[in-house]
Amino acid sequence: MTNTAPSPGSHGPLTGTVVVDLSRALAGPQAGMILGDLGARVIKVESPGAGDDTRGWGPPFVTPEGGSAESTYFLSCNRNKESIALDLKSDHGRTVLDALVAEADVLIENFRPGVLDRLGFSSTRLAQINPGLITLSISGFGHDGPEGGRAGYDQIAQGEAGLMSLTGSGPDDPQRVGVPIGDLLSGIYGVVGVLASLVERAQTERGAVVRTSLLSALVGVHAFQGTRYTVAGEVGRAQGNHHPSIAPYGLFRCRDGAVQIALGSEALWQKFCTEFGLDADAPGLATNPERVHRREQVIRLVEGAFAEFDGPELLARLAAAGIPAGRVRDLAEVYDWDQTASQKLLVEVDHETLGRITLPGSALRFFRPGPDGEIETTRTDHQAPPVLNADAEQILQWLDLG
Repeated sequence: MTNTAPSPGSHGPLTGTVVVDLSRALAGPQAGMILGDLGARVIKVESPGAGDDTRGWGPPFVTPEGGSAESTYFLSCNRNKESIALDLKSDHGRTVLDALVAEADVLIENFRPGVLDRLGFSSTRLAQINPGLITLSISGFGHDGPEGGRAGYDQIAQGEAGLMSLTGSGPDDPQRVGVPIGDLLSGIYGVVGVLASLVERAQTERGAVVRTSLLSALVGVHAFQGTRYTVAGEVGRAQGNHHPSIAPYGLFRCRDGAVQIALGSEALWQKFCTEFGLDADAPGLATNPERVHRREQVIRLVEGAFAEFDGPELLARLAAAGIPAGRVRDLAEVYDWDQTASQKLLVEVDHETLGRITLPGSALRFFRPGPDGEIETTRTDHQAPPVLNADAEQILQWLDLG
């Protein structure tokens, strides 16, 4: 790769890595954004005219004076990227993509299976252009199998992958997770595959194709609910805000609202009962399996103990007793929380039309040992999500096509 230059001012573990992001909507763009957060130069290829589908997803939109409406959905998954608009069905578009592929380390795509082949960029041809290329390909239900060609939409995948059957107030109340969790997880899994392939390429000098899907990502996080069926033969069902295998563990009402507690050990159960004057060894409640079988009784017992407390007072008492507990915050409370800020989960960027804006930040931080303790090396110089085709001239010049 002769021209692998980082984006202006970027730094991080992937500085010098070039990513061509052909994806749209959320799964692929999420993967591209994470790689950008890690320092890669991410070049987002969009359709001329409308661009990425999410540019039109809203409300909410934010419209600066004299400017065009910007989708907050698009802003959520496209920081640290450049944008170029290409018609991949045209000779010019294919020529530019050829040049981009030749210079790239990673290519991301989430077309339906077969679409990239029909555009003339099969995995075989991509490898011919660039033998070291790592391609991340994300689909809805997999690239093969009897339903491999199905379109991937998050809520449909949440239902088909069983997640909705585990989420809700009860078995007859299936609910989607409040964010597009299948898209987000497939993007995260995709990044894991890309990073592993980059390590492998450093040893073999060969590229790779990494494939994942919304279905794979959602089944991949079934965790104990999966083995509950595959090993024990039990089919998990939604049961609201209480853990299916631990009690008490969930949301409990108090005098002015509710708090959450998580008693994940018998020692915590003993400590809890001591704090609130309960009999930890009462018949049928002495062990976790007994309490799980008597969940409704446990809920009544705990809520009875909490009934005389308001939330803040109760949380303070639980904290003083060393009992894991918390409140349920809305998003305004989360983003205004000093703990959120301390973890650098908010970043400020200068957007071309919106000016200075705040975005949710990366979940990763990096440190290295120093003589007087750790030195943080987390990327701080983030780029705002680009307006459509904002970087075309610079990219074409970099490719010697300007």
